[in-house]
Amino acid sequence: MRLRYVPVTYAYVIEIGGDNMKKLFASLLCCIIPLFLIGCNDDEDTDVVHLTVSAAISLTEALEDIQKVYEQDHAVELTFNLGGSGTLSQQIQQGAPVDVFISANQEWMNTLENEDLINQQTRTNITGNKLVLITGINATIDYQSFADISSADVEKIAIGNPESVPAGEYAETALKHLHLWDKLEDKLVFAKNVRQVLTYVETENTDIGIVYESDAVGSPDIKILATAEKDAHEPIIYPAAMITDTKNEQEAAAFIRFLETDEAQEIFAEHGLKR
Repeated sequence: MRLRYVPVTYAYVIEIGGDNMKKLFASLLCCIIPLFLIGCNDDEDTDVVHLTVSAAISLTEALEDIQKVYEQDHAVELTFNLGGSGTLSQQIQQGAPVDVFISANQEWMNTLENEDLINQQTRTNITGNKLVLITGINATIDYQSFADISSADVEKIAIGNPESVPAGEYAETALKHLHLWDKLEDKLVFAKNVRQVLTYVETENTDIGIVYESDAVGSPDIKILATAEKDAHEPIIYPAAMITDTKNEQEAAAFIRFLETDEAQEIFAEHGLKR
């Protein structure tokens, strides 16, 4: 409920006069002034634009740091909806109220573009990543490359579900590139996003996993065994774009432009993300 300041007719109070009325007048001021201040604060709150950003969950820590910097200098409050890019894309297709979408691959952004659900003029690549093979910090597995993975050494391998998680799709492509997919398929455990893959390995529910480098560097319970070769999969690029139905076009476009600045790129780099 919004409270507004309603002015008092001072002349009427003064005309009546008397000590009792003076006390009443003072009491009224004590009650009305706080309401006036609340009304002012409420008006200030209405100046803040609320942006909802659906973003690949592998950007979590980087976006949290960007949020702190961005909100300090802009009258914008950012809310992040984090998850697998496929899931987020499907939510947007179903009409979820989103202002900006950041995907972990081009494919899901292309899907939305083909359906006119994003503003094509705002689409831009904001950062990139690498695919890495990981294991638990205390594990004895000592692979030097993806090519070393053997079904004789491991019982379970965690990857994102290739149908909805870009990291899983990249993992599938890399394993097929090495002719390992068919050999390892019965060992694979599909996760709903890369963070779940990370958890499986951290808790030793799987022997190894394939995630983004940005996910692995932030976990003290994980060690990176190897990085996928560049020719093993398509480049891992994160495109961002404004959703067509946003009611905050200027603010959404401004936030995307900020993600391209040196300041934002430095934050991404701190979390293992580079274009």
